[in-house]
Amino acid sequence: MKSAVYFGPEDIRIEEKEKPRCREGEILLRIRACAICGTDVRIYYHGQKNVVPPQVIGHEIAGIIEDFDDTVSGYERGDKVISVTSVGCGQCEFCREGRHNLCLDFKALGYHYPGGFSEYMIIPAEAVKQGNVTKVPEELAFEEAALIEPLSCCLNGEEYLNIKEGDTVVVFGAGPIGCMHVELAKSQGAKRTILVDISRERLSLAERFSVDTFINSREEDVVAKVLSLTHNLGAEVIIVACSANVAQEESLRLVKKRGRISFFAGLPKDKPTISLDSNIIHYKEISLFGAFASSKKQYEKALSLVSSGKIEAGKFITNTIGLDELVQGMEITRSGQGLKVIVKP
Repeated sequence: MKSAVYFGPEDIRIEEKEKPRCREGEILLRIRACAICGTDVRIYYHGQKNVVPPQVIGHEIAGIIEDFDDTVSGYERGDKVISVTSVGCGQCEFCREGRHNLCLDFKALGYHYPGGFSEYMIIPAEAVKQGNVTKVPEELAFEEAALIEPLSCCLNGEEYLNIKEGDTVVVFGAGPIGCMHVELAKSQGAKRTILVDISRERLSLAERFSVDTFINSREEDVVAKVLSLTHNLGAEVIIVACSANVAQEESLRLVKKRGRISFFAGLPKDKPTISLDSNIIHYKEISLFGAFASSKKQYEKALSLVSSGKIEAGKFITNTIGLDELVQGMEITRSGQGLKVIVKP
């Protein structure tokens, strides 16, 4: 089989490898689509402690079950499926609650286990046992099914926020994740969505979504603009979906009393701190949340939203490429020239 193997920062090589065989409890997938995630881009350019080269990365996957051993039940060869990225230990309190993304011994496809930038991949027995492999409707395109993973992560973040009818929602970051947050917020009844980014190109790409107001933070004062749009009260919900320290700091200045903030995106490892006025949180009764990855429950909800057409997954796809073009896809994603780039091995 052909695989894109990560050997270190800016070093991915297309190699011919032996097609894997199923061991006890495993499932072999024929990958039909694997979307490029912003995390994949960071791994490619900067490395990641949980990815030990040589490794195949990629975790936003959709494919067909090729094979499994006799201990696996509930599936048929030829089933069209996706798989949850998080693989928990199954024993800690978070796993028992179904929150494998918070497992005390967290592992993930495309990080600790070989991922989807390959013609075939193994779903490990631990993931199969957790029920991570989920069948998808036959009529759902593989490219759209691959976007269930990032959408599920957005759902995880928004569960804390309780977005309701009439809310103003500000999203920092006009990449695919920020645009997914906009679409989810509108589907929950948000009155106004405001999308903020420093890139005109990204904001232009986002015009296909349910954005009411665009703010280019290179050209406008974000705090002043949001306050002017909200009668100086601020927004009920702020989602920081970009790795920008200043965006996290500004979110506290433009949130309404009793508002909710999600620090959805992590910050660079070499600059993970911000200047935070905790009196704002205290006196304005602000709720501040984090979000990391997602669980099977959120995958199932995301699948329902996409398969029903309530979220149009195809709107997020701007590029479809072959495995040989993976490095170009990484650059398209990093530069903001496209939204979701789908790799079809």
